[in-house]
Amino acid sequence: MREVKIEDLRNLLKEKGIQPSYHRLQVLKFLMENRVHPTVDMIYRDLAKKIPTLSKTTVYNTLNLFAEKGLVNVLTIEEREARYDIDTSFHAHFKCEKCGMVYDVKRVDVKISDEELKGFEIGSIHLYIKGICPECRRDS
Repeated sequence: MREVKIEDLRNLLKEKGIQPSYHRLQVLKFLMENRVHPTVDMIYRDLAKKIPTLSKTTVYNTLNLFAEKGLVNVLTIEEREARYDIDTSFHAHFKCEKCGMVYDVKRVDVKISDEELKGFEIGSIHLYIKGICPECRRDS
């Protein structure tokens, strides 16, 4: 993936009403350049090499702010693991139960009966699929 320009990231944060601090810009840059549905730990481990003053709490708080402002989606495929997706368009996710990788599934056709949801206000819809990815199946 090509490198993202910091000025573009700064403008994106401003558009979302987020003050573009150095740490926020670096977390956003990581998300844009590494579309792997990372956890807080994954982001922290990578960025701490370049930013020794970075704390895991800062990464966590930054991601929560991004989610609150609609900049990222929080994926809770596993009960004890939150992952973050910079692609906020509607799509499903497939998690390999062997290697742990999470893949985007862009073409999703799910039918929900309007009658069953009459009177409800839908805040979000998440579709998670689990199984074994082609690479892990090949290695078996």
